[in-house]
Order: sequence, then C-alpha cells, then structure tokens
Amino acid sequence: MAPLPDSDPREPSPLFQGRGLTKRFGRFVANEAIDLDIAAGEIHALLGENGAGKSTLVKLITGLLQPDDGQMRWRGTAVTFAGPAQARACGIAAVSQHFALFDNLTVAENVALGLDRRVSVGKLAAELEQISRRYGLPLDPKREVWRLSVGERQRIEIVRALLQDPQLLILDEPTAVLTPAEAGRLFEVLERLKADGRALLYISHKLDEVKRLAGIATILRAGRVVGRCDPRRETAAALARMMVGSDVIAPKQSRHAIGAPLLSVAKLTLSPDDPHGVTLRDLSLEVRSGEIVGIAGVAGNGQDELFATLSGETSIAQADAITMAGEAVGGLSINRRRRLGAAFVPEQRLGHATVPTMSLSDNALLSGHATGGLVRYGLIDRGATRALVDRVTEAFDVRKASRDPEAARLSGGNLQKFIVGREILRQPKLLIVDQPSWGLDAGAASAIRQALLDLAACGAAVLVISQDLDELIEIADRIAVMFRGRLSPPRPVSEIGRDQLGLLMGGSVWPTTEAHDGAGA
Repeated sequence: MAPLPDSDPREPSPLFQGRGLTKRFGRFVANEAIDLDIAAGEIHALLGENGAGKSTLVKLITGLLQPDDGQMRWRGTAVTFAGPAQARACGIAAVSQHFALFDNLTVAENVALGLDRRVSVGKLAAELEQISRRYGLPLDPKREVWRLSVGERQRIEIVRALLQDPQLLILDEPTAVLTPAEAGRLFEVLERLKADGRALLYISHKLDEVKRLAGIATILRAGRVVGRCDPRRETAAALARMMVGSDVIAPKQSRHAIGAPLLSVAKLTLSPDDPHGVTLRDLSLEVRSGEIVGIAGVAGNGQDELFATLSGETSIAQADAITMAGEAVGGLSINRRRRLGAAFVPEQRLGHATVPTMSLSDNALLSGHATGGLVRYGLIDRGATRALVDRVTEAFDVRKASRDPEAARLSGGNLQKFIVGREILRQPKLLIVDQPSWGLDAGAASAIRQALLDLAACGAAVLVISQDLDELIEIADRIAVMFRGRLSPPRPVSEIGRDQLGLLMGGSVWPTTEAHDGAGA
C-alpha cells in the first residue's frame, strides 16, 4: 500500500478524533481499539467488508451507541454523546442509504420533521432555497415526496442535514440507487461541501467512486483498523484486497447451451393497489434456460410491482400473462410457483425476505417448507432446518456470532448472503432476484455473482433486477431497462454500453409527457 504523505505539524488538529474506540455486544467485539482522524475540508473514505464494523463505528460517532472503551474528541475537546441530538448539536450529521421520508408529505414538511428546531414553513422554504442555490440541490418545497425521483429524495436528506450546518457529514452508500448522471451531480455537490471546509466521511463499496473522491481511506477488517492509504494511489483491486485480506476473484462466465424459455411474460398490464404505486404497462419478457437477464432502472419505476407479480405476492386475472416452465401461473400462489421450481429473493432483507426477530432456521422454514424437505408428515424437522442454515453458512461465508441467531443480529451484508444462499442451494429451475449484491463488499458481491453464473450454467433461468449497472454488465447475457412501468426490449450486453443504459434509465427513449405514476424519473 502506498504510504500517506507525512503530516504537517503546522496543520490544526483534526476536526474529529477517535482513540481506542471499542464496542462490545456480549462476547462479540464489533469495534476494537479504533483510531480515526477526520480533518476539515477532506473526504475521508471508510472501507471494509460486510461485518467489518463500519456501521457500529458510525453509530458511535453519531451518538446512537456509546463506546465501551476509548475516547472521542471534537476540535480537540473530549466529547460524549448521549444520543444523536447531542452529536447533531456538536456539528455531526449523517445521511443514510435508506431514506426516512413520508410519501404523502411535502418536501418542506419532511425536512421540518427531521430538524431539532421549530421553524415556520415560510422561513424553512427560504432556507431551502438558499441551500439549493449554494450547493446545486434544487428542490420544490411544496411538492409531495411520492412525486419525486430517487435522486430528488436523496437531495431532501442531504439538504435536511445541511440545514443543521454540520461540520462533519457522514454519507452511507450515497450512490446505491442513483443513475450515473445523478451520481455525477452528487459528486459535484460533495466537492462543493469539501471546498466549504466541511469534512465528509464517505462509506461505499464502489471503489472507483472512492478513488475519485477521497484523499484518505481508513480500512476496517473484523472490527479493527488494518490500514490507511491515499486511495488515489491504489488500484480498485488493491483496495479490495486490503478490505478482505486476499485477492478478490472476478466472476467468470462459462460457455454453455441456452435452452427454452422457463419464464415468459406476455403483454402484462397491471394497476397497483397502492395509490402511489406504478402501473405496469404492456410488459413482455422471456428468460431462457441457461441465461441471465438483467433489468436495470432507478428505484420506483415498477420493479417492486414486477417482482410481486412474478413471485405470486400479487395475483393477476390474466393467468397466461406469466408462464413458468410452460405452465400459466398468473393466479398461482408463491408456494405453487415454488413447487414448479421457482425461487425468489426480494430486495428488502428485514421484513420481507426475513422476519427480524426469528432465527435463521425459522426463516429458512418460512421460505422452504413447501419444497425443501423441512417438514415431514406435518411436523417441522428442526435438524433439517438447522442443517440448511449450516450449509448456507459454509457455502456463502455467512459470518455470525452463533449457529442460529435471529436475522436482525446479522450485518446487512451477511444477511443478504444467507437469503441469496438459501434459494440458490435449492438448485431452482428459475431464480428471480432483486438487488442480489445490495450493500455487499467486493468479495461477497463477487461470490454472489459467481453463484448466479454457476446456477445459470447448470441450466437455470435467472432474472436479476438491479440498480447496479456494473453488476448487470458483469453477469447478464441480456439487459432491459424499466422506466415508469414500461420495459425496454432486452438487448445483448455486447450491444449496449453503460452510457446508453444510463440514458435509458433516465427515460430518454420514453415520451416525457406521460403521467408520472409515482415512478422515479
């Protein structure tokens, strides 16, 4: 790793300092003796594989948790935060990758709810306009959130944080749901914040972004600091190696035959039950045995509605609008579709793919009782459910503190590996997966993508819904784009580039005069 430049003793002390920060949960040590310096006017990347301790460290900095050992200093003075409000009052704010917004409220109303002070709507609108002009974050204070694109929703979170005049802004996976164009505009905003003298702690698994933005990176592994570097002097592969402790092997496609369609969607049109949902309009699609078809798109353009319809969570009157292995399934339940050889991985890990307070074995039972040999003569085979957890743990390197913990006890990345793994180990004929590597580090994402490629090579049909263009380009045979409930014709990856996909995601090939339907634009 390239060494960092020698520090200048004439420089002021860091804005934030952590010394020996340690956090334990029972016998599990999430953070161990972590030292961290963040200076004003710098973008500091925090890197690490899933379960490395990044989220715990951020919770310590923002007052959501208190360290068991160690000390934090703000502008050279020791501080202890009893809660997030104290951290915000000190000058620390965070923007999560999961937006905390109310769809039916306006931009101004959502911003007001997140402030620690009372302010009139008129004064708040003026403040919003000032922030918008200064940092290039245009927002209409009177517009309801459900009408906004994902990029606009992210602006609300950033502006809400900036209205508190933070000196340290923490951003967690800020480009996870953005188009390339939206990500580019966000980078411009971050550079303005840096030029203003604000410090930014940037957390991302997208290492090319880290290399572009950050002047320093701190790398965590297993709760400890294992290195610091200037990411601009490192390759993405070198950064990934520091994070996981070994070389990350890129997924490899194998040559194999492409067979008959195992999933067919024919002129599917469906109005959502949710008044803010997206109407699916005349969708047609085929996924054949042995191939991976990717669906790209900004969140909120109908992907959730499509997944619910394909999985059987939403039934349709047109039974033959969806066929699996040649059988019309539009009116069939999830379990009946599973018995036909289908498997499903939803986007939301907690609350949809798993019940947070239930053990992994009970969660495996919920999704596999109809097909997995987990129930015999009407009785649950506890040995089989725990054995399934063990197989998934070994095959997908699921890291956990005990053999069969509650789902909520796992880090987001490790829970994702468990959810994807339990479906892939069933060897389904058809796998429909929504955001397979969301929030995964480079090593875990590569392993998941290789597993999808291997499943297709064994003859399965795989449909991948993803907002990560790099992921789709890496593993898909053909890619389509969803925009406002419509689906572009799937095209071979060799015939479509990243820039063109980005334009499609922004809606350049669809008329802009159509009704918005609540979709991201």
